Amino acid sequence: MSASDYIKEVRSKIGTMPLLIPGVAGIILNENKELLLQQKSDGTWSLPAGMIEPQESSVEALTREVREETGLDVKVDRLLGVFGGEGFGFTYPNGVQVEYTVIMFKCVVESSSQSVIDDEAVSLKWFSKGNMPRFELPYPLDCLFAENDSAYFVG
Repeated sequence: MSASDYIKEVRSKIGTMPLLIPGVAGIILNENKELLLQQKSDGTWSLPAGMIEPQESSVEALTREVREETGLDVKVDRLLGVFGGEGFGFTYPNGVQVEYTVIMFKCVVESSSQSVIDDEAVSLKWFSKGNMPRFELPYPLDCLFAENDSAYFVG
């Protein structure tokens, strides 16, 4: 069952009540320690990210989402953090509510053909720590550019 079919099935049972959605996000830094972000059609910026589909591992979900949204093949290097709670809920214009719990991983690029291949993103851009745009979700800036091997948890 695809993620969209799964969401439709659950929505038919719960209506607009908050739906808890497990997701993944990828941190991809270039040699200048700049972070790769995607600009969505509404003008907002985000990490390559998305929902974990039924029967999919978090690593499988992340490599799929990164490939779909950036055209890059990545290897998942390590866990950076798990985020959720305040600021990770969203109500869509139609009243549908979601609450995201996001597993964030650091990734290493294995291929270099960078191009947007789905309709979620309109452009890709590298950002330095001092020049970051605002995100929809409140990820801690220190975690996005972390250079140590510790996982980051908030809550």
